[in-house]
Amino acid sequence: MQATTVEQSAVSQKSQEKITYENNKLHKRLCRQVGQAIGDFNMIEEGDKVMVCLSGGKDSYALLDILMTLRERAPINFEIVAVNLDQKQPNFPDHILPAYLEKLGIPFHIENQDTYSIVKRLIPEGKTTCSLCSRLRRGILYRVADELGANKIALGHHRDDILETFFLNMFFGGKLKGMPAKLQSDDGKHIVIRPLAYVKEADSERYAQVKKFPIIPCDLCGSQENLQRKQIKNLMREWEKQYPGRVESIFSSLSTVVPSHLMDKNLFGFKDLAATGVADANGDIAFDEEPCAVPTSFISLHLDRDD
Repeated sequence: MQATTVEQSAVSQKSQEKITYENNKLHKRLCRQVGQAIGDFNMIEEGDKVMVCLSGGKDSYALLDILMTLRERAPINFEIVAVNLDQKQPNFPDHILPAYLEKLGIPFHIENQDTYSIVKRLIPEGKTTCSLCSRLRRGILYRVADELGANKIALGHHRDDILETFFLNMFFGGKLKGMPAKLQSDDGKHIVIRPLAYVKEADSERYAQVKKFPIIPCDLCGSQENLQRKQIKNLMREWEKQYPGRVESIFSSLSTVVPSHLMDKNLFGFKDLAATGVADANGDIAFDEEPCAVPTSFISLHLDRDD
């Protein structure tokens, strides 16, 4: 009996060590991906004051946590201030975030604005509220950034959010438009950054479980099952199951754009395009399903033959 107990204890210890190892590996991966995104897009610079928008969801918690870690390691100095917009949703637990942020010892600001009533008044029952809610929230956050002296506004959108937005614009808006990792705010006064741009949602979700973040659900829109974004999310999930690597490939394509092989005449000068007499191996190649093993010279030779 005693030997069995010792064996069980050893197995339990090994299991715990494996969990700890995996959790540490996840944290390192997130720090690496966030650090790479910050570097690739020059998101944060010396002396910046970064306003981290904290909603109470898994992604914004992860964003704040990783940025705080990176700030300790960064070769530059920058400030972080956490901001939450209390939109006065029914049953919103307004004590959770202040308690959490006070425990962290980080500067924070809670902005109280009843956007919930506005959205409910203007949006018919059953219709999605995200668009109006987002516009109202954005305007308020710009004002708060001004008041706090923050020149950078950090949002918790991750890789999957970026891809979903790309497909939403393409499927429902007829545009090749996504959610950039860095852009100028609507009012032209701030730079909006998305440091989680390279982070998978699955990793963000697991990290939230590991860190035991006090998640606050969104009662305003969380129950709307007919959202187009959820349709896209389900589509991507099925792709990931059936065709591993497809989602990664699509995400990679967002940063490998070839304007000459699209059809936007404002982006590429098709009207003025003329033959230069200089060979271009990629000039007439739109897509090769499989890499061709036969040399181009061999193909040309046989195409030129009369037989």
